[in-house]
Amino acid sequence: MSDPVRPIRAAVLTVSDRCSRGVAVDTSGPALADLLRMRLGAEVVDRRCLPDERDRLAACFVEWSRTDLAIDLVVSTGGTGLAPRDVTPEAARSVLEREHPGLMELARLRCLARTPRTFLSRGVAGTIGRTLILTLPGSVRGSTENLEALLDILPHAIDTLRGDVQDDGRPDATVATGRIAHHER
Repeated sequence: MSDPVRPIRAAVLTVSDRCSRGVAVDTSGPALADLLRMRLGAEVVDRRCLPDERDRLAACFVEWSRTDLAIDLVVSTGGTGLAPRDVTPEAARSVLEREHPGLMELARLRCLARTPRTFLSRGVAGTIGRTLILTLPGSVRGSTENLEALLDILPHAIDTLRGDVQDDGRPDATVATGRIAHHER
C-alpha cells in the first residue's frame, strides 16, 4: 500500500512597493492563498509582501526553496509587467535552477479567451531544488485566472518534482517505488 498523498505545501509572495509600505491593501496574495487552499487542498505555510527589489525577491525564492521547509509551490503575484520596477521575472531567473517556460505559456494561452492582455505578463516558472516557482500578474483577476489555468496540472507536476511519481499510468504499470499517476483523458 502506498503512503497517503501529502497535501501541497505552498507559500505566497506579493510583490508591491505600495503594499509593502502599507499604503495599499494586498488583495491578490490572500486571493491566491484562498484559491490554493480551496481548489488544491494546499497548506499555505507562509505569506509575505515585499517591494519590487530584485535581490530581496530572489532571496525570498531561495529561502522558501530550502529543503528543511519542504515547500512544494511558491506563487508570487506582481512585478511581471512592463513598468520600470517590474523585476520579478528577473529575480526568479537569477535563482532558478531549471526554468519551465511551458507552464506560463500554457497559463497565457488558456487565459487568452478572456483577454489578450494576458500576454503583457512576463511571468516565468521554474524550480529550485524540489520547489516549483510561478510568477503571476499582480491584479487579483490576472493572478487568479493564471493560477486557475494551471490547477489541473499542478498536482502531477508537484508529485513528479517530489519524486513521488513512478510511472505515467500505463495500463501494465505496477507499483514498485512510488505512486502510479493515473491521468484523465
